[in-house]
Amino acid sequence: MTTPLMRRRTPDQRGWSRPARPGPGRGVLLLLVLTTLLGGAFVSVPARPVSADDLSDAIARQKALATRIAKQKAQVATLTRQQKALSATLASTRNSLNQVNTDLTSVRGQIVQATVAVAAAQADVEALDTQVAKLDTELTDLEAREVVKPQELAARKALLADRIRQAYDTDRTSLLETILSGDTFTDVLAEVSYQLDFAQQDRELAEQIVADQKVLAVLHQTVEATRAQTVELRTAADDQQAQFQAQLVSLADSKARLAALEKETERLLALQRASYEQMNKDKAKLAAAIAASEKAEAELQKKIDKLVAERARGGSIPSIYNGTVEWPLAGRITQEFGCTGFAWEPPLGNCRNFHRGIDIAAPMYTPVRAAAPGVVLFAGPNPYDRSPKAWIVIIAHAENLVTWYAHVDNNPKPPVVRAGDRVVAGQVIAFVGVTGRTTGPHVDWRVEFNKTFKNPRLFL
Repeated sequence: MTTPLMRRRTPDQRGWSRPARPGPGRGVLLLLVLTTLLGGAFVSVPARPVSADDLSDAIARQKALATRIAKQKAQVATLTRQQKALSATLASTRNSLNQVNTDLTSVRGQIVQATVAVAAAQADVEALDTQVAKLDTELTDLEAREVVKPQELAARKALLADRIRQAYDTDRTSLLETILSGDTFTDVLAEVSYQLDFAQQDRELAEQIVADQKVLAVLHQTVEATRAQTVELRTAADDQQAQFQAQLVSLADSKARLAALEKETERLLALQRASYEQMNKDKAKLAAAIAASEKAEAELQKKIDKLVAERARGGSIPSIYNGTVEWPLAGRITQEFGCTGFAWEPPLGNCRNFHRGIDIAAPMYTPVRAAAPGVVLFAGPNPYDRSPKAWIVIIAHAENLVTWYAHVDNNPKPPVVRAGDRVVAGQVIAFVGVTGRTTGPHVDWRVEFNKTFKNPRLFL
């Protein structure tokens, strides 16, 4: 093929040359040539942008990130609610342990539940930390891509600018010269094909630049969203981790407190068992003592019921009590209300041994206080009891509610109230003692409701 003839060039203001007269665009010129030579049989088909897959991938990642962010926020909100509930549970457990007379069995169950909940919270917090780590890694990858993509875009722009500059700066062979200079028709087609390929590459490069700009915009949005979510999620993870550590400390404190209370209660129970063993040496005598004590209590209860009826008729006590009661003293609960393993308690219902009150162990002469306002019905030794007689204070709060305080001291600190005295809640009425059939200093506190002994905890 002959060498293209050089056209005259005139310098422009930028110092580089351009054709003396502008010719038709390369793509239009070559398309015209092919149309002329091939009789219109050739049709140009637009090329698919090279970066179309990159753009769809970037958009897909952006949508996936948005979905994941929404899911993460929902998970954080759920975890926050769970942590709040767990903190409330632990606070309730601490409160139970700090109550005047803790129900150790109930608290033990609370601590077991709290331990399970803390373990679940630990797994959730660790999962949240893992998500933060993954998001950090993805952000690093996205930021690296965001750095590289502008460099690729700038390189393509420079290449396209250079090709355009060459197209208009370099002398080109005219259409007629291309046709006439070819030795054969095949040479003409080869030259035209070369020109057409060159123009097609320019167009594809321009389309790729446009697509890359779109990819870069989507990539930047994704990076910004990822960075913001990473910061938010890390803050949430740090907060949850701090709460979790505080919960671990609270749970450990509650376990230690429970262990101390259980140890002290076990010590008191051991003393009671030792005393019981002394009493239990003569089983027949013990059975007789239990029967006699039960009969004495029944007789005393009849007397109290009669006194309550008299007080109600006289209007000194209301017919119904609508308030609550308070613990009469602070101490360790050595025996709860209901079925018990202590053989010196009488049978009731399906229970071989049934305790009708709550035993509160405390040091000798600890003040015993009225559980609610009312009128003293009885204060002194049970007249129906065998020796040693138990000293008891009984207070009517209403026709349907009476409280009993048994085994109070008689000497040197006998009850400080007498039958007929009016008392207010919290007023000292007697002191802890060991009167009657007892295994150590404590008060057997009972609540009689509608002429039946009920669990005092129901009225607190």
